[in-house]
Amino acid sequence: MAITERVEKIRQNYVNTKPHISYERAWSWTKSFQRTEGLPNIIRVAQAFKDTCSELSVNIWEGELVVGTSGEYRKCAILTPEFGWLWINDEIDTFPERGQDPYEVTPEQAKFIRENIFPYWKGKSIEEAFLARTSEATKKIGVDTGFLDTDSKWRNGVGEISADYIDVLLPKGYAGIKKEAEEHLSQLNEAIPEEKKKIDFYKSIIMIADGMMTLGRRYSEKATEMAAVEADPKRKAELEEIAQICATVPANPPKSFREAIQFVWFVQLGGILSENPLAWNPGRFDQYMYPYYEADLKAGKIDYDTALEYVECLWLKYSEWAWTISKNTASFFAGYTNFENLTIGGTKVDGTDATNTISYMALQATKECMTHQPTLSCRIHPDCPPEFMEAVTELVSTGCGFPAIHGDRTGYQMLSNLGYEPKDAKDWNNCGCVVPHSRKTFQWTSAASISFAAALEFALNEGKSRLSGEQVSVPEKDPKTFTSIDEIIEAWKNQFRYLVKQGVISLVTAQEIHRESGHRPFMSACNEYCLKNGKDLVDGGAKYNIGPVFTGVGLSVTANSLAVIKKLVFEDKKYTLSEVIDAINANWEGYEQLRQEALACPKYGNDNDYVDSIARMLEEFFYTEVTSYKDLYGNHFVTAFMGISNYLPTGKVLGATPDGRHAKDPINEGVSPYTGSDTSTCLAALRSAAKMEHDIHSGGTLLNLRLNHDLVATKRGRANLGAMLQSYFAIGGFHVQFNCISNEVLADAQKNPEKYRSLLVRVAGYSAQFTNLSKEMQDSIMARNAHGDF
Repeated sequence: MAITERVEKIRQNYVNTKPHISYERAWSWTKSFQRTEGLPNIIRVAQAFKDTCSELSVNIWEGELVVGTSGEYRKCAILTPEFGWLWINDEIDTFPERGQDPYEVTPEQAKFIRENIFPYWKGKSIEEAFLARTSEATKKIGVDTGFLDTDSKWRNGVGEISADYIDVLLPKGYAGIKKEAEEHLSQLNEAIPEEKKKIDFYKSIIMIADGMMTLGRRYSEKATEMAAVEADPKRKAELEEIAQICATVPANPPKSFREAIQFVWFVQLGGILSENPLAWNPGRFDQYMYPYYEADLKAGKIDYDTALEYVECLWLKYSEWAWTISKNTASFFAGYTNFENLTIGGTKVDGTDATNTISYMALQATKECMTHQPTLSCRIHPDCPPEFMEAVTELVSTGCGFPAIHGDRTGYQMLSNLGYEPKDAKDWNNCGCVVPHSRKTFQWTSAASISFAAALEFALNEGKSRLSGEQVSVPEKDPKTFTSIDEIIEAWKNQFRYLVKQGVISLVTAQEIHRESGHRPFMSACNEYCLKNGKDLVDGGAKYNIGPVFTGVGLSVTANSLAVIKKLVFEDKKYTLSEVIDAINANWEGYEQLRQEALACPKYGNDNDYVDSIARMLEEFFYTEVTSYKDLYGNHFVTAFMGISNYLPTGKVLGATPDGRHAKDPINEGVSPYTGSDTSTCLAALRSAAKMEHDIHSGGTLLNLRLNHDLVATKRGRANLGAMLQSYFAIGGFHVQFNCISNEVLADAQKNPEKYRSLLVRVAGYSAQFTNLSKEMQDSIMARNAHGDF
């Protein structure tokens, strides 16, 4: 089936429209907080959500079947000043022109926001509290530096939750959730101090449920109003059906596939309005949607093509939401990247294959819509149906970067290592980009980005930034006096320990503030155990409360650099350490022969144990050091090698490195090879990555590779790719994703962006429209080595 005319019209609007800032949500939130001074914070948050649902613009756009937006614009970006407003005040005038992730905003809007919204939040935001409580030493290395980044946890809403559609939302509806909260409330005694907080919690859940039911009712009324004046009989009938559906959901459990689709979007919209989250995951979509499809199909109420159009309409709704972030955060999450990770495939809890018709439908919808959301992930197990693997590799061959492909068993082991019960670990879905997750969980999955390469720079530059000369880390001795590679590694460890310590300080401080004023009743209403325990997520109400995740950046650059020093200086003795230090201080200018020899040294990503063993040592130290700390809730911190666009800003602040990289060039993301250095086969790159101990890094490990398109242009080539993927997962790999668009096409897209608005590429743990990326990011993607052989 070709994409329908309806879906194509909506898709063109998505492709050609820049997100527009809306202050409606922020204005409703501000007025509500002004009215609720003195009440418990969780009540104030819930009331503000309810008020927003009552006051927000209600728009049903031309032709759409799935309805609901977060403001007055179809492609909308909202503000959450309760988390952070200082950065907005500084940057809002330049939103339309900034290089990465610009937003439309009018001078009149900016004036209204500054005069009517920001004054109330002065001194009240989480951002201000964090900065007030953070020492100068921590700020020097960990606030907008590129060495260590935690700002998505104190400038923005958090998200990083997977809605529990299976045990909470779909079977209960918000009327059922409200009823359950009222029943709990009736059994509590306000005179008992330990029950007082539970009373506030359940009152907040009732308000959240009322808000969601109000939202549905208002859309029903809007559709009825539009139907009354609609001249086209077909559209009139569609609007009448929308009115009927919205009168039913989200208040009640859906009874049909169409109602379930609308229900899922209303929940997604509610999460957006509640906190503009970083990652708000639909979870195992094929598992909870298939029963509705199967029942409708058997009853003759639906066919495959009709269901596919509904799914494609949902895909476009996911993509119309734009996460509003600072210029700094956008450099780490380039491409309007709000993570709505939707997982398909894998196994059921009993170990049998979980793929079904909806699994294939999700792949087809992604192929036809070419939208950057949802972030589509698939789970591959040893007995994966050949037809499913073929469908997965066919989508890979389109070059869109979807799906992210994951090893089922390693994902299970990652959660088992965190203490999950087997039934929950087997039911894992993805969160954010590549994080194995559960709908029973509270966790900050992308809490800190920590630069391995920065620690090496500090080790080889007395704790100073090579570019600024500023002392930002702990002092180290003159690097020219090191006498062995082991001594340099110990210096790296010393600097890395300091980075970890400052990251822990930052995140525990942020956790304290969120526990005081970052209550999340909407997200808690989507969590089975919060509802059972009468506790908000920030109070530890979930079944699993997992420590925040440190994301390592620059693993391969650091391993390659240490390998160069080990070989050229201490083994071959061709150069002195002083010469290497002088060369990188000079950004290799005047040292081209040394640079060429450095580039010729063994590089990670080519199945060479000489350098891969160094990478393994680094990742083991990372795990040991990070997990030695506990968070505010007593949980060990967690490690990951995820890949957002953090490898650009973390590289931009660094001088040259001993592997031959120039100053300010990108470093690398995840467990991926450094750009262009994986010169052997694709299988060799996979074998290097598989040497890392994936299952201990429970926050996820990302491998980003590029293939020559001819390699996957045929059915045989795609079959070979599928076999290689199974081999990678069999030796312990967790994740891999591919770009396979030629540089000729990408270069033309740079020159003629108007011809390529639909072009999707894999950036890191997500895909984005190529033309929405900065030239730096585009160039970094084009610089990756395209493997011509498996």
